[in-house]
Amino acid sequence: MATQFGWKKIRDYLSLIVTALFLLGLAYINVISGLGLIDRYYNGILILVMVNVILAVSLNLINGITGQFSIGHAGFMAVGAYVSALLSIHLRWPFAAVLVAGMAAAAVMGVVVGIPTLRLKGDYLAIATLGFGEIIRVVIVNLDITGGPRGLPGIPPKTGFFVAEALAALTILVISNLINSAHGRAMLAVREDEVAAETMGVNATRYKVTAFVVGAAFAGLAGGLYAHYMMFIDPKSFSFFKSVEVLVMVVLGGLGSVTGSILSAAVLTYLPEMLRQFAMLRMVIYSMLLIVMMLVRPQGLLGTWEVSQAFRDLWRRRETGEAGRRDVHGIA
Repeated sequence: MATQFGWKKIRDYLSLIVTALFLLGLAYINVISGLGLIDRYYNGILILVMVNVILAVSLNLINGITGQFSIGHAGFMAVGAYVSALLSIHLRWPFAAVLVAGMAAAAVMGVVVGIPTLRLKGDYLAIATLGFGEIIRVVIVNLDITGGPRGLPGIPPKTGFFVAEALAALTILVISNLINSAHGRAMLAVREDEVAAETMGVNATRYKVTAFVVGAAFAGLAGGLYAHYMMFIDPKSFSFFKSVEVLVMVVLGGLGSVTGSILSAAVLTYLPEMLRQFAMLRMVIYSMLLIVMMLVRPQGLLGTWEVSQAFRDLWRRRETGEAGRRDVHGIA
């Protein structure tokens, strides 16, 4: 028992050190980016990291927190990307307005898909969400206004690193607060045992639809940022493989861990770029790393653990230690 307590204490201190180093690194990146000293290539990778963080954290709300199995997240991303891009090109709306419109459109699609399909479970839900993603892609291919299979060029370049970073932080803040609220605890109850949750008065369908809509809205936000960074989008950018890529980020980081989703999104965005020099072997190496990870630690890098938990545990031990010292010295 003492050994287990000691390991938890060491882990918590290591978490604080890693978090401090991460924040220092992020501050350094912000400084050199603000001074214009960062290479354009690496700046682009950082923007894509932030986009993928938004996607992974939002999907984690659906798959990890509420316990659903959605593999159609790229469909919501596509809705947000095309709606925001078309509004920018044709109506010249402000950037903030087109992002909000993209989120709203994706949220509406989340309701449309969520209400009829979220009564399904397991593989049936996965197939339904997969079908939705493919329907969206086929509709985009066959519409003239979206450019069809040729894609949509001429999108104004409005996504910068600081904008993407701020919106990724906003996504993390909103979803973390939702998870730690009464609504989040209800979603966790649905994940653990839906029948027991409904017995206790939790409306499982309502909370599953809520998670689906919130996750879809933030996927739409990621799509809007992506479109205004790439300046060109086409249906291939939002295929089934994009949904799988985001799902892998969530599973690798740990289903239910926002911290894990952030970490795995950063690693899995940068790792393919590191392996690009190996050309044809790049995807083989990438796949083998994922297979080894799933064999060694199937619950993901962090499981359901959060970095905020380390702060709470250390603070609790500190207060417990101070209370113990007061008792020993007879201080009231």
